[in-house]
Amino acid sequence: MVKCKGVISAGDKLTAEAGSEILKAGGNAFDAAISATFMSFAASSSITSAGGGGFFLAHQSDNSNVLYDFFVQTPRNKRIDSELDFYPVHVDFGDKIQEFHIGWGSVATPGNIAGLFQVHQDLGSMPMVEIMAPVLELMKSGIKLHQQTKYQLDILEPILTLSQEGREIYQKEDQLLKLSESYHLPQMMDTFDYLARHGNREFYEGEIAQMISKLCVDNGGSLTYDDFKEYKVSKRIPLKNDYRGSMLITNPPPNAGGSLITFLLKLFEKVKFTKADWGSAKHLQALAEAIMLTGVARNTKLEENLYAHAASSLLFEPDFLSSMQQTMLREMHKSGNTTHVSVIDKAGNIASCTTSVGEGCGHYIPNTNIMLNNMLGEEDLNKKGFHHWLPDQRMSSMMSPSIVMNKDGSKMGLGSGGSNRIRSAIAQAIINFIDFELMPDDIVNKPRIHLEHEHMDFEPGYLQQHIDAVVLPEGINKFQWSEKNMYFGGVHAVFMDQKGNMDGAGDRRRVGHVISF
Repeated sequence: MVKCKGVISAGDKLTAEAGSEILKAGGNAFDAAISATFMSFAASSSITSAGGGGFFLAHQSDNSNVLYDFFVQTPRNKRIDSELDFYPVHVDFGDKIQEFHIGWGSVATPGNIAGLFQVHQDLGSMPMVEIMAPVLELMKSGIKLHQQTKYQLDILEPILTLSQEGREIYQKEDQLLKLSESYHLPQMMDTFDYLARHGNREFYEGEIAQMISKLCVDNGGSLTYDDFKEYKVSKRIPLKNDYRGSMLITNPPPNAGGSLITFLLKLFEKVKFTKADWGSAKHLQALAEAIMLTGVARNTKLEENLYAHAASSLLFEPDFLSSMQQTMLREMHKSGNTTHVSVIDKAGNIASCTTSVGEGCGHYIPNTNIMLNNMLGEEDLNKKGFHHWLPDQRMSSMMSPSIVMNKDGSKMGLGSGGSNRIRSAIAQAIINFIDFELMPDDIVNKPRIHLEHEHMDFEPGYLQQHIDAVVLPEGINKFQWSEKNMYFGGVHAVFMDQKGNMDGAGDRRRVGHVISF
């Protein structure tokens, strides 16, 4: 770690550059995160969008914390299923295929624009026009595809090029753009420029809202003008909990991810480790057990009570937590589309912002180059089954921008993309930070494991004998990936030690980039 004025870690070089320009101009961490997040809507347009939703965790230098929830809202009225434009597509990650659902019927009310403007109103120190300036400047010459964004374009091609608007962006002469070719978003530039100068009212009460609602009504969607007009950003008290003497600050209910990360860590806490235990059979077995039991806790305690008062406390009822911890110890004896920006400034402010468009619904807001989300078609966000959502309700998510206040006075701000893999990616990064005291780059880039659909997935990098030693229940199979993959999330983190020195780490699974100055 070194003395510097600020650090930003993000999922793309251009995204990090936009935020760093704001820091250099004297903006605070919140200004920088806003600029970087707007840039991500262009630079990472296949995995996030102004047409999606997100969360922003703000830690101020006076140690106050606030969580801005601007995730998507379910429509106020339901259409009958037979009228919906809603159908499956398959995304091939190379070693695994996953099904998603798209179409106008998959769109929920987007909150990203409202949320970023609310954060700016509360915490910004620069005019929005100045915050947007580096974004517009970097967009002028187009967005050149690098290896990761080309990979994202390839796997999401059926969605990104479903409509004529998408084909005009991502194709050239009816062929998908090649590596090092650029796509251009002139209408998005115009939209961002207008919003920066006039505010976000146009998006929620003006022509944009009216266009989207008409398209939904005419083409099998559920959103109406009232969904946009009535959308509100929610400011919440973050969830706080102790982990081995350090403080975890994260996203509270009705978000599920923060509570599940905290629960996983509480289980993991029952096993003692030394630094040398990283990657051992003991480490992997503990991770596997904690991940599996957290899934059980989600299904038996949390999922049905997410919208109840003090929902997360149900996971931490003494008898339930103790029984799950004892189960963990008994079992031990046998043997996460999304993007994230983290910023820290010289004053100690930390901004942790995660946004997503899902995979996108395949359709764009006319004259904006902005694709709308498909959150109503995300399996992990619709645990009761598609079309069983309650009207006019903030959807739950795994997205969990988080901050860790270590007992030695050091801090880490982090978050991750990765759908259902978000909670395991963030928890493993926190474990790497607290339990194994790894260096920043290793905290986010060491291999990870994850459980999904009866497969315990292992990234390459663990010794084979340690993987072989992991004991799993009957019906759960081990699956070893041939290479690290964005499927396992994209953790981007910033750090400050007790002396005020700073550092950052970007997840190379998603071409993470760090800039400090």
